[in-house]
Amino acid sequence: MLTLMILAPLVGALLLTFAGRRLGERPAGIVACLSVAVATGCAFAVFFLRLLPAAPGADGVRRVTERLGTWFAVGNFTADLGLTLDPLSGVMALFITGVGLLIHVFATGYMHGDDGYVRFFAALNLFVAAMLTLVLADNLLLMFVGWEGVGVCSYLLIGHYFTRDEAADAARKAFVYNRIGDAGIVLATFLLFMQAGSVNFAAINRWAAQQPVESLGWAAMGAGGLTTVGLLLLLGAAGKSAQIPLFVWLPDAMAGPTPVSALIHAATMVTAGVYLLVRLNVVFLHAPTAAVVVAVVGAATALLAATIAVGQDDIKRVLAYSTVSQLGLMVMACGAGAFTAGVFHVTTHAFFKALLFLGAGSVIHALHEEQNLRKMGGLGAFLPITRWTMTAGWLAIAGFPLLSGFFSKDELLFETFTSALLPSGLAKVLWGVGWLTSLLTAFYMTRLMVLTFHGEPREAVIHGQPHESPPVMTIPLIILAVLSVFGGLLGLPEAFGLHPWMRDFLSPLVLIPAESSPKAAAHSLELILMGVSAATALGGIAAGWFFFGRQPLWEAPQVVRSKYWVDEAYAAVVAHPLVVLARRGLWMGLDVSVVDGLVGGVGRTVSSLGATLREMQSGYARGYVVMLFIAALLILGYFVFGQV
Repeated sequence: MLTLMILAPLVGALLLTFAGRRLGERPAGIVACLSVAVATGCAFAVFFLRLLPAAPGADGVRRVTERLGTWFAVGNFTADLGLTLDPLSGVMALFITGVGLLIHVFATGYMHGDDGYVRFFAALNLFVAAMLTLVLADNLLLMFVGWEGVGVCSYLLIGHYFTRDEAADAARKAFVYNRIGDAGIVLATFLLFMQAGSVNFAAINRWAAQQPVESLGWAAMGAGGLTTVGLLLLLGAAGKSAQIPLFVWLPDAMAGPTPVSALIHAATMVTAGVYLLVRLNVVFLHAPTAAVVVAVVGAATALLAATIAVGQDDIKRVLAYSTVSQLGLMVMACGAGAFTAGVFHVTTHAFFKALLFLGAGSVIHALHEEQNLRKMGGLGAFLPITRWTMTAGWLAIAGFPLLSGFFSKDELLFETFTSALLPSGLAKVLWGVGWLTSLLTAFYMTRLMVLTFHGEPREAVIHGQPHESPPVMTIPLIILAVLSVFGGLLGLPEAFGLHPWMRDFLSPLVLIPAESSPKAAAHSLELILMGVSAATALGGIAAGWFFFGRQPLWEAPQVVRSKYWVDEAYAAVVAHPLVVLARRGLWMGLDVSVVDGLVGGVGRTVSSLGATLREMQSGYARGYVVMLFIAALLILGYFVFGQV
């Protein structure tokens, strides 16, 4: 069943690649959606019919495993083709396939008439297959196959409109930045194999749990132990989940079609980094220095991206920076030891972020590819379904009380506040950063909604004659809106007198420092912080509604609109010197002067030799007689004088 879950979209991708053009647009869309539907059915069947009823293993974890054989064996090392569905990969597989299916259905309407329709769906199917390989793999090496697979698919999908320079550059940028992160995964894998003697996740976590907790300090970073491994894993996660310093590729990925943005940002690629940190959670519990760095990087990314989102005018870029910010909160939670809270927010984020991106796609579709918020306004009257479904997503991500984002974000912040993995003072500071990020999120998301659906219609609406999207696009929006509203039921807080299902389900696999457990803190504190979260969301929404309702065309300071010139700084400090080195050093200095000079010199030598020998083939008989006479004299001279 696990194998079929991966094979279904993979076969769909192969079928579309080799026979898609002969099928035509509509059958190709049906094949693409049907293949993901099969994967979705497999995911739900194996989760509810096999995983939930399964008896826990010796370590207390329920697992459904499939071993396809040995991949390769070298000496005592063996790498298996093994798949595992456990609580963590099970939750991931459900929303990867479920949300992925809704995005596929939406895309059949959004991409209608596109010249690359079949190519698009082939890559989209392959994307789902690669992500399922990533989360179902039971070892680091097989996971890395899926990891690289989603990287290749993102390159193909972001660059779908490859004739546009913007899309081609964005695809190349995403590919390069992810390769930097991949270096961290490769090095971490080598270190773990050398020390743990295995690349199997369960074996690595068992080995890490037996290691002493390393001391907190800078010296541990380069010692080659768990702290070093943790930092290398963070580098890999920073590439896929767009954290400082590798976050700049994700906003540019908006150059691809909007369904691609929804799939990357909500259900697949960007969740891979968070998944990796959670999967190897024991490493960070025994490496507090790495945990601190993870938490600080996540918090800094969350706040930086939130401030940038305030000043963006492209509707998709606002959502892109929002994704970077929310991922920062998830990474911060992992650094604080709140792994289950991070997974909970990954899940709810998949619902409302997919909804927001697909809603933005519906708006762009209605306005004939217009994405500038400053040219919209008053669309609520033209797109009622899109408006109200996006309202659910907006309120959920803003943390409106009792919606999904409220519960997941509140648990994330509460467990950061009470973390025992971080120094107490740092935990409180990071909670403050998370609180400010949440306030800004409610503020800039309200701006997006006000500028899009409220106020007077502006240029794009007046001249665009907008209309609601067809049912194939609005039905996925309605389903995602329901999930965005009620998804919080997966993790209702213990302070309500309930047992959070998500935390209880994941707890045998995702360890929690004892002192960080909500049971160790007074429920009154949890309720107080929950009240602060509710007030923060309502305050941010009210401030955004009041401010942008009166000044919809307000412009943020230049430093924010320019994204703090991070891309320009990277270009000046890294890209430009490398270009100069490549052109003047490697190309002109090495390639032209040395390689071309050597190859050209050999050619010229052979040419000169040929010219000399050519003179011997003059075609004159008397010349040949003279040459024979001289040769005879030389031979005669050798025999006469050589014997002396």
